[in-house]
Amino acid sequence: PLMAVPFFIFAGEIMSKSGIIQRIVKFSTSILGTIPGSLAHVNILASMIMAGFSGSATADATALGGMIIPAMIDDGYPTDFTVGVTASSSCIGPIIPPSCVMVMYGAITGLSIGRLFFSGIIPGILVGISLMTLTAFYAKKNNWPRGEKQNIRQLFIAFKQTFFALIAPLIILGGIMTGVTTATEAGIITSFYALIIGLFIYKTIKFRDLPSIILQSAISTAIPLIIMSGASIFGWVLAYSNFASTLGKVLFSISDNPNILILIIIGVLLIIGLFLEGGAATVIFVPILYPLGLQMGFDPIHFAMIIMITILVGTITPPVGLQLYICCSIAKIPISKALIWPFVFAMMIIVLLLAYVPWLVTFIPNMVFRSL
Repeated sequence: PLMAVPFFIFAGEIMSKSGIIQRIVKFSTSILGTIPGSLAHVNILASMIMAGFSGSATADATALGGMIIPAMIDDGYPTDFTVGVTASSSCIGPIIPPSCVMVMYGAITGLSIGRLFFSGIIPGILVGISLMTLTAFYAKKNNWPRGEKQNIRQLFIAFKQTFFALIAPLIILGGIMTGVTTATEAGIITSFYALIIGLFIYKTIKFRDLPSIILQSAISTAIPLIIMSGASIFGWVLAYSNFASTLGKVLFSISDNPNILILIIIGVLLIIGLFLEGGAATVIFVPILYPLGLQMGFDPIHFAMIIMITILVGTITPPVGLQLYICCSIAKIPISKALIWPFVFAMMIIVLLLAYVPWLVTFIPNMVFRSL
């Protein structure tokens, strides 16, 4: 299953270099351009669209942030807010399928990657809505500007220019849903699809650009896989020493109520996220927490989504929030100046909602796979 990771990263890298991001931003602007704080809302919607073919929060923060952070600052948005909304919206990338984090989780636990992919659709949309709600509050409070009104013709042109990027998620999910492809095969098909778009349809990349794209994809792939290989050794040691059983006894000594236990696990993961990179946290703690979730009676797909989103929140919290570092670097401000905690709070409301309303996670995968 881990072979899916380099292919999705490669596809995302090609689409980033193909000018897709500019087209996505233009399409998002045509939809949201007339509301207060429109460019901030465009930032979030563009992240949600980009999530459909990227699957990486780091790629989202780097590619989209590199373009939209300077644009927002030039348009008069506060730098601290701009960094906060960009870093937090980048977390949507691994929630809405495809997702490299979900591939890693599935490889560790043996869960269906297809089910994990489909379980992220509603949570990803809810996270986007929560960030937009917070953005709307700041926009109204500070009387931020609206964009230019777009007519139907302009909206259609923007849609037409973005069409091939918008159907990429349909190719991925459609192949998995129908059973025609595995997640890895869907990644391969998406890579070829991205190549065709970049080379022959948009004609924004040349064959001479491919070596640098492949190199960057290899570097981006190496980072999570090296972390996973090293952390897997640590995970084996924990399993050999029966650490999960010991932790389970400690947790069940506090309470045997699953609703309380999941709240404790969320709190512990938030603290861990302050000091540990998201990929490492996933590989180290998922083998420990997965059997505990089964003991507590949670649906494994539901439990997986809670764990993954909580860990992703840690990627924007200082002092080790990678996405926060990337966005602060682009905006040229220290992480202490970033307005990040209101966005963390908004995302955590969604985490708690998902924790106690499980059908928000399980409805789509159960519906899709029951019908097959």
